[in-house]
Amino acid sequence: MTSYETVLTETIGDHLLKVTLNRPEVGNAKNTQMGLDLLDLWTTLIDDPGEIRCVVLTGAGDRIFCAGGDLKQRKTLTTRQWQHQHEIFERGRDALLECPVPVIAAINGHAYAGGLETLLVCDFAFAVPTARFALTEVTIGIMPGGGGTQTLARRVGEARAKEIILTGKPFTAQQAQDWGVINRVCEPGTLMEAVMETARTICDNAPLSVRQAKKSIHHGLQMDLKRGLMFEIEAYNRLVDTEDRREGVLAFNEKRKPVFKGR
Repeated sequence: MTSYETVLTETIGDHLLKVTLNRPEVGNAKNTQMGLDLLDLWTTLIDDPGEIRCVVLTGAGDRIFCAGGDLKQRKTLTTRQWQHQHEIFERGRDALLECPVPVIAAINGHAYAGGLETLLVCDFAFAVPTARFALTEVTIGIMPGGGGTQTLARRVGEARAKEIILTGKPFTAQQAQDWGVINRVCEPGTLMEAVMETARTICDNAPLSVRQAKKSIHHGLQMDLKRGLMFEIEAYNRLVDTEDRREGVLAFNEKRKPVFKGR
C-alpha cells in the first residue's frame, strides 16, 4: 500500500486494512493534501483491492475522529482554490462510496462537518461514548457539501436531518445510535477491539459474496422494490459459478471451515 503524507495505512493479517486520518494536531481536519491522499487510496481500492477484504477507518488520537475541513487553510484560499479543493473532496467521497470492500468507521472522537459526512459514506460505524456529532456548516455561512444533506436524511429521515443541519447543534453518541447514524456505542476502551472483531468476521466470509451483497444493498436502495429485486438476482447469479461458492457448499457438507480465495 502507498505511503501517504496525511493518512496512515496498516495491513493487519492478510485481508484487513486499517486507515488512520493522521493530522491530530488540527483534529484530523481535511486539507487539500488529505483530500488527495484519500482520493488516491479509495481509487486504488476500486481499481484493485487485491487481498483486502475489509477496511477500518479511524482518526489519530483519542479526542477527534475528524473536525471537517481545515478552516485555517481555507482562510487563505481564493474562491477558485476553495472550489477546486472541494472538487477533490467530492471525488474522494464518491470513490469511498464506490469502494468495493466494506469500510467500517471507528469513531474515536468527535465527528463534525466533513468528518460526519465521511462517516455517513462509510458502510457503518461504531463510536466511543464521548464522541459528538454535528453538521455545523450553516453556522459559518455555508452548508453541507460533502453529501450531508443527502446521506444524513437517508439515515435519520427528513425531519431529523433538517433539525440537525439547520441548527448546526451537536448530538451525542447515544443519540447517533438511536437515530441510526452509527451502529454501536462501545464501552470505554473497547472501540478498536469491537471494530476489529467485526472486520475480521467480514474478512472470513467469501469476499466476492461480501462485495456483491454490499453493491446490491447500496444500489438497490436507489431503486423501487421491483428493480431492486432484479438488481439483487443479477448480483446473486454472478456468484453461482465461482470457486468460492463451490468451496462454501463443499465445506458445509464436510463440516469444516471454508477456505475462500476470492475466485
